[in-house]
Amino acid sequence: MKPKLRDVRVQPVVQGARRGVVLSDPLDIGRGALFVPADLAPLLTLMDGTRDLGALRCGFELRCASALSGSVVEQVVSQLDQALLLENERFASAYESALVEYRSARSRAPSLSGRSYPAAAAELSDFLQHCFGSVDREASEGLSSVRGLVSPHIDFQRGGRTYARVWAEAAAAVAEADLVVILGTDHNEGEGRITLTRQDYETPWGLIPTAEEVVQELAEAIGDGAFACELNHRSEHSIESALVWLHYLKGDRPCALVPILCGSFQRFIERGESPSTAARIASTVRVLRGVCERRGAIIVAAADLAHMGPAFGDPFPLGLGGRAAMARQDEELMGAICSGDAEAFYARIAEEGDRRHVCGVPPIYVALSVLSGAVGTALCYEQCPASDDGSSLVSICGVLYRGTGTPSDGCL
Repeated sequence: MKPKLRDVRVQPVVQGARRGVVLSDPLDIGRGALFVPADLAPLLTLMDGTRDLGALRCGFELRCASALSGSVVEQVVSQLDQALLLENERFASAYESALVEYRSARSRAPSLSGRSYPAAAAELSDFLQHCFGSVDREASEGLSSVRGLVSPHIDFQRGGRTYARVWAEAAAAVAEADLVVILGTDHNEGEGRITLTRQDYETPWGLIPTAEEVVQELAEAIGDGAFACELNHRSEHSIESALVWLHYLKGDRPCALVPILCGSFQRFIERGESPSTAARIASTVRVLRGVCERRGAIIVAAADLAHMGPAFGDPFPLGLGGRAAMARQDEELMGAICSGDAEAFYARIAEEGDRRHVCGVPPIYVALSVLSGAVGTALCYEQCPASDDGSSLVSICGVLYRGTGTPSDGCL
């Protein structure tokens, strides 16, 4: 047996004498979480599938200059296995069962209901109405010409103002739309995949039906792998975060959805390649352009911007100077987003090596590629706390796209 740890969530814990890490499954296949004490945490880094239990023990002792009994190694591995946090046959079987359950369900159930937003439909309506009432909506001409928008996927408590601002401006166009494409960040996919699903999406108000004919057209163009990570849709929050606002504005009027998850572009950045060189991305853009021409679909990029500070692995907390620098860099990035030029936007990300952890790169890039030439108007920008002490921040923005012309300035 050569244990290999899956890509899991790792949350540091420092509570008095209790120090260590909490491991959890981002796909929610292994329910619950597992605490690993700090003195045993180095053992986790050795579980890459190349070492048996004896080699794990020896590697730990060499690395930490500390003795470790074989029974402790066995206990840690057993607990990881029971929690389905190892890549092995047991996990593969559980994954397949979860996928079958997801595909056979009536719809994709909300994963944020009762956490990021109220679970009860009436309470959620009141909450969103309050958010809309707290922002000033500018009188704008030609709202029906809206072609797309960038909306956050952060929780509503922190990002409610930005959500409300951009969706309020898009409300007239959304009301008229019979098809909306939501491109979401896939936080659990690192290969730059485009991941589809045929499942309808559910909110507290009911179902938003997936446009199966468009999904099928995309699947045929993308080829093998279009549904390889379909289970990621079950627990991924990015599409759902935008869909709630869409459904609220649509009310009981019909609207079809194309939900698409976009995996990390880190490999393209490391290789110095444009995402456009990947056939799956080029095919997705081509099909969606055709869909927009035929049906006037609205494109939504459900995307946050930078994630900075110790909570995201940075060595230093963000003080006033760090916040100001973050805002300046975000302003430049938003200029590229508003330009409507996907390659210019990606070039800025690639230039900095994505050291600011901009998780919204994939959906924004695909949206800009589909909306080539569209004018972006930056409506709002916020820096949201990501730690109790305020030393880490997530930045978000709201951008609206109409036709062609000159990009507007942001509102930083």
